[in-house]
Amino acid sequence: MPDFYQHDLVTTIHDLQTGTLDRLEAMLREATKDHPIGLVLPVTAGDMRAEPFGQIVEHLVEADYIDTIVVTLGVAPERTDYEETVAKIQPLGDRAKVLWTDGPEIQSIYGELIDNGIAVSTPGKGRSVWTAFGYLLDDPRLSTFVLHDCDIVDYDRFLLARLCLPMVHPAIDFEFCKAYYARVTDRMHGRVVRLLVTPLIRALSTVFPSSEFVRFLGGFRYPLSGEFSLTRNLARTNRIPSDWGLEVGTLAEVYRNTSLKRVCQTDLCRLYEHKHQTLSLDDPKAGLMRMAVDILTTIYRTLASQGTELSPSTLDTLRASYTRVAQNCVRQYAADAIVNDLAYDRHGEELAIDGFADCITKAADVFRNDPGGTKAIPNWTRVRAAFPDLTRQLREMV
Repeated sequence: MPDFYQHDLVTTIHDLQTGTLDRLEAMLREATKDHPIGLVLPVTAGDMRAEPFGQIVEHLVEADYIDTIVVTLGVAPERTDYEETVAKIQPLGDRAKVLWTDGPEIQSIYGELIDNGIAVSTPGKGRSVWTAFGYLLDDPRLSTFVLHDCDIVDYDRFLLARLCLPMVHPAIDFEFCKAYYARVTDRMHGRVVRLLVTPLIRALSTVFPSSEFVRFLGGFRYPLSGEFSLTRNLARTNRIPSDWGLEVGTLAEVYRNTSLKRVCQTDLCRLYEHKHQTLSLDDPKAGLMRMAVDILTTIYRTLASQGTELSPSTLDTLRASYTRVAQNCVRQYAADAIVNDLAYDRHGEELAIDGFADCITKAADVFRNDPGGTKAIPNWTRVRAAFPDLTRQLREMV
């Protein structure tokens, strides 16, 4: 629904339902003459074979303003996975390449980096994105990097255009753009955002009222969205988390490395649908419970790195405050669901909140035992200082 509301520190670009795809793409074609775009598509072998990936490729054929497309293929141990991915992206022509992160060439690079103390041993989306950024950085023409997931069921070029345009239009000067959307089918989805992150940030703002980082996080409508765009400079200077804290960790790096007035979020104007994780209430090392712990420890470590003291009593207070706020959120979501004729399992939502509250305590234990945590992948400024030819090697291997 169109509105004009601006979220404090983060500029919001709304969908006022007045722009047309033809007009947006015309502006992009003109703007990208001077500011070419590189698009990163992280994909697993399973997602590559699913229907949404093929549909995304079909839409990208017409997105001629995208200069370079990098498909980073992970969780794909067989060469047949790589060959099938190459075949699937053939309609995109020479501008599209596949980075096979499980392939022997890229693995040899990872091995050399690990031997020299560069933390790239953890596979996953974070490492795939970091590798793709390195590939794109070898091309000095590219000024903007864009990333989106490959399991988006209702993907179209409108989504891509709205993600790209705020970064390249000559009258706009943003360095980072984050997507937001409503994850709704016949019910509300996005449980980690709705039932953990949103009430947690509100609780954090009560417990740490002077934290500008918490205020910054609170400005995002969907802080866990996997779609964002950023300048070449930020791609070079941001460190990349390698666990489920990727999205929050990316926001922490953006907060650290750029002016807040140059950060925006854009409405992708859709009821966004992609695959869902299981809740896994009985297994803290799986599903949304594992994701929640990784997100929470990333937030704790970021706050600690900024000089915020996280004592056991403070974290106990945070859990109590979170539970109260989250329960109030359930009341709000229930009303929203009724008026919009959506199915709503209030009991299930309350059980999820209890599980997430336990995660607040579990993450606090993880933080106290290991305040530094797993090292984020170093930024490309550091890596290129140690290995000046590495980005060129990536490009030659592909």
